Amino acid sequence: KATVSVLYWATCPYPMSAVGEAEQQEAPFNPPGIGKGKLGAGKAKKAVRTPGVVRPRAKMMSQSKRANIHFPVGRVHRLLKEALHGKWVAATGAVYVAAIMDYLCAEIMELAINTARKANQKRITPRHLMLAISSDQELNEFIKATIASGGVVPTKKAHTVRPVKKK
Repeated sequence: KATVSVLYWATCPYPMSAVGEAEQQEAPFNPPGIGKGKLGAGKAKKAVRTPGVVRPRAKMMSQSKRANIHFPVGRVHRLLKEALHGKWVAATGAVYVAAIMDYLCAEIMELAINTARKANQKRITPRHLMLAISSDQELNEFIKATIASGGVVPTKKAHTVRPVKKK
């Protein structure tokens, strides 16, 4: 019985000095988190269903909303399965691909917005997208495509720049 009270008071949230010795002796062995049976692992109680009562269903939530992604995860999953011709595609793979596409799109749009602001314009045009991609070194290496109505990438050629005179 002495070990029982020591175990109980070791798990007690308040100090032993706050409680008199008489209360320590009479305290039952009921440490928090331990129930009846094998240290809290007793039989699970079954849910009681009352007849005639319909529980409300959980709200439907798309995979995109659950993953907090703007790109459609379900559509990406379907397209991945079609592209791989019947090979098994994990659901997390579709979420991963959609998240990568979402990140790249957000990165390009952020750069395009900055380019449009430099030109004092409020509307993003294909020209702004093309300039944003070409200005970023990593995106320029990754995306090697021609953007329709994007125009020509401005470059400084060696023969147009005047040489600096040394004094």
